[in-house]
Amino acid sequence: MRLFLRRFSHARLYSRFFLLLSLFILTFIVLLAGCARETAVKPLPAENNEGQTGEEEKNKNGNDRESPEDDAASERADRPGEQIVAEEPAAFSPNELGQVMVLMYHEIGYPEGEWQRTPENFRRDLEILYENGYRAVNLLDLLHNNINLPAGTTPVVLTFDDSTRGQFHYHEGEDGAVLDPNSAIAILEEFNREHPDFGLAGTFYIFYPQPFRQQQHIAKKLAHLVEKGFEIGNHSYSHANLKGLDAAGIQQELAQNVAHTQSYLPGYEVLSLALPYGGYPRGDLARYVIEGTYAGASYRNEAVLLVGANPAPSPYDKDFNPHRLPRIRASEMNTQGVGLYDWLTYFEKHPEKRFVSDGNPATVTVPEHLAESIDREGLGDRILVTYKPGDL
Repeated sequence: MRLFLRRFSHARLYSRFFLLLSLFILTFIVLLAGCARETAVKPLPAENNEGQTGEEEKNKNGNDRESPEDDAASERADRPGEQIVAEEPAAFSPNELGQVMVLMYHEIGYPEGEWQRTPENFRRDLEILYENGYRAVNLLDLLHNNINLPAGTTPVVLTFDDSTRGQFHYHEGEDGAVLDPNSAIAILEEFNREHPDFGLAGTFYIFYPQPFRQQQHIAKKLAHLVEKGFEIGNHSYSHANLKGLDAAGIQQELAQNVAHTQSYLPGYEVLSLALPYGGYPRGDLARYVIEGTYAGASYRNEAVLLVGANPAPSPYDKDFNPHRLPRIRASEMNTQGVGLYDWLTYFEKHPEKRFVSDGNPATVTVPEHLAESIDREGLGDRILVTYKPGDL
């Protein structure tokens, strides 16, 4: 009897074991089936879907485009000058149809005068320009719409007439020629070391026979200017008033200037002219300030600069005329309300009139109401972006 009970007890244990085992297996099968169903309906992560779509598009179209954004960029590149509306305006107010100051300096030295800026005041000019968001660009960058500046900043062009001693001077020392720290070149280079984001740029309009008043250093100075990224412009050969010359006289003055500059800098292109005394020839003679030939030497000026007295239109503006570019005298004496600080005050009161970069060299951004003033052909391959100022 006891043996039967023991066997019965063992049988019950085995039955319970197999029952539990069966329940466990059944539960596992149910869970596995549920996971399988969940896996079957669960969507792929977004990036995997995009990758799959990209592969399908490659197979359908036979190209390597990876996203709709790339497609749009490619399409825009094929349609230069296209206009789009900004969906998310910037935190500032870009206006690349605003005005640009082209500043005119002459002598840097003592004392302060109507046509002479002291070294201290020249440094102060640069500091104030920098603090107010201006950044230096060369004249040809302005002409060629090559304004690649950080967002929210404004281009300013520095020009220097007459190739004076104070613009570029060497002291003669025991160790040779040493750059005068109070000359314009030294001040510009020092300021650039202190503020690299201001830029190192400027155009020097020279005349002969002795630019910068040191005959023995002409070649060295001109080479230095080019090496540092400055530009050299035409100021006639002898600082002649072109308004009083005939066709032959105008061409002689301008062609000889270019020929002499190229004798020091073979192959250098002199592409702009600052009119001595602001004298612009009248009538048919005006064409000779743009191009001409004399004694086998030729010249072609992409820009002709006047003496005063306003900011220049944006190079994207329909009113931009590179052969009559106005300049602003960088002086505080006898400015008659149109000097550098007069215009700085004006732009402070009227910031909407000032050129403000959007930070993207591939686009030109302007307020919507100014779009009609854009020179569409001048955009080149850039995209015109417009926005409503009220959205900012």
